[in-house]
Amino acid sequence: MDDHAGALQTFDLAEELRSFDRFGGKTVEASLEVEGRTVPTFTNEFWTKAQREGHSLHEVSYRACFKPSLPAFFLERLSRPGDFVLDPFMGRGTTPLEACLRGRVPCGNDVNPLSAMLLRPRLCPPTMPEVTARVEALDMSWDGALDEDLLVFFHPTTLRALCGLRAYFLRREAAGALDGVDEWLRMVAVNRLTGHSSGFFSVYTLPPNQATSVAAQRRINAKREQVPEARDVAAILLKKSRALLADTDTLWRRQGRVLAEMSVLMTGQAASMPRIPSSSIQLVVTSPPFLDVVQYADDNWLRCWFCGIDAKAVPMTMARSVEAWRAAMAEVFAELYRVVRPGGYVAFEVGEVRKGKVRLEEHVVPVADAAGFDPRLVMLHTQDFTKTANCWGVDNNKRGTNTNRVVVLQRP
Repeated sequence: MDDHAGALQTFDLAEELRSFDRFGGKTVEASLEVEGRTVPTFTNEFWTKAQREGHSLHEVSYRACFKPSLPAFFLERLSRPGDFVLDPFMGRGTTPLEACLRGRVPCGNDVNPLSAMLLRPRLCPPTMPEVTARVEALDMSWDGALDEDLLVFFHPTTLRALCGLRAYFLRREAAGALDGVDEWLRMVAVNRLTGHSSGFFSVYTLPPNQATSVAAQRRINAKREQVPEARDVAAILLKKSRALLADTDTLWRRQGRVLAEMSVLMTGQAASMPRIPSSSIQLVVTSPPFLDVVQYADDNWLRCWFCGIDAKAVPMTMARSVEAWRAAMAEVFAELYRVVRPGGYVAFEVGEVRKGKVRLEEHVVPVADAAGFDPRLVMLHTQDFTKTANCWGVDNNKRGTNTNRVVVLQRP
């Protein structure tokens, strides 16, 4: 074992958790006994429940993403600047981006090609003058036919501009001419497609991380007696860009550019990440799909349309039984054991599903143990009502996923 891993092992996370009281609560310690293993569990509020406490670059919506304070907790304790940090189910890229912001080398993978599109431009963002100049030079005219289904979301003038913008990105990508500013604007446009305020291109609809169906949107329009209003696409692109770039500065840009050049971003199955060298990762912070709870393809159909992706062709892990989920995770942990360095860590965040009857940490421990990892502890991060829960009329601790349940593993 090298000196780096040995030094990190001297830090005892369990001891800190026992006395943790940063947010006023006292840690409750217990144990999880499952399939011949006993693992200590610690329950408390370990990171802030604030909705928008992270760096401005994190303000990109994606379904079922965790707060940046979750990976930040483990990054600061289980890694050092310069280490390689991985999320094999990166979603919007919260873990790799937070790693980059904290001086670690970001690595990420997701089977959904949208993920790399959402993350890459934020690892090495353009300046606001560069964004403004590109937007002012854009030709978003469109003389082609308009899809009648999309008109339930967008005013015809707005939809023509979006079709023109979409054609521009697809044309540039096909020619190999898509540069960093283009990638940034595509990412911003994807995140402004639909939402519930005038800051989005659409009429009032579901929150921006979930696109509803055409039929459902027709019902929403009828119930609210609304029709899509014209939106200024260029103005919205600039406004969101300014918000995302608010916390960037020259010093971080220089460091971020170096780390971004070292980063490894992949699109593929988490069970096979050939571009990640063996024993190279110090820390994995990730959250896999929770059985079939979230329908990622359905939620992202409009974003996929804009980016020219066939959503139905993306092979999401949507296990419908615990047994199938365990089998899929067994393959993932075998690959994680290959890429994590001796002494390195995995923070594997799961939830309770099926109305609390299935606690996935009880299945992570034996599967990870079989792959060779040492299950060190389980953290149960409790939370009060959230903005999203209230939006959906969901009572906390009754429906949905109400806690972050993180299994912390170490490779011997």
